[in-house]
Amino acid sequence: MARTPAPGTRDTILTAAAGLFYEYGVRAVGMAQVVEAAGCGKNLLYKHFPSKAELAAAYLTLVRRERERAAAEALRWSVDPADRLIAMVNEIADMVRRPGYRGCAFRNYLTEFPGESDEPARVAQTFLADSRAQLDRLVTGIGGDELLADRIWLIVNGLHSAPPTQAQVAVDWVTELVHAAAPA
Repeated sequence: MARTPAPGTRDTILTAAAGLFYEYGVRAVGMAQVVEAAGCGKNLLYKHFPSKAELAAAYLTLVRRERERAAAEALRWSVDPADRLIAMVNEIADMVRRPGYRGCAFRNYLTEFPGESDEPARVAQTFLADSRAQLDRLVTGIGGDELLADRIWLIVNGLHSAPPTQAQVAVDWVTELVHAAAPA
């Protein structure tokens, strides 16, 4: 008779995989490494995640929830669209400055698997599209146009690959752009 998995086993596996995927990349991590890091058997891993793609999609979904929670926390302090836009970029800059930051998990996945249309790629693409839409709404809220949104999005993209010492430069630049566009 098969044993009943311990409560939280799925989360334990996902947490182990998330750490490995973020540190080494999804392509570089084998399922045997996940089994070892999670301290579970291969059958248990495959019971919860029948394929590596499903595990990668769950990882990116977990990261999305974490990013959305962090963004919501940053945005909740103001109702002013200009302040919210700056707060959003500042929150990303804070993330980039953290020890161990290895880039945006979504952009990393899409770089590792260019042209893919699997579930993890859809999770990554949807998150990035939704993030851009949120930025567009905030830019529209200050009376900005598509060009301003494009400029700020370019700065946000650059934040994810720039040295952490440049994070404040990005925030300052966005602040200048926002103040120049916002009605006095």
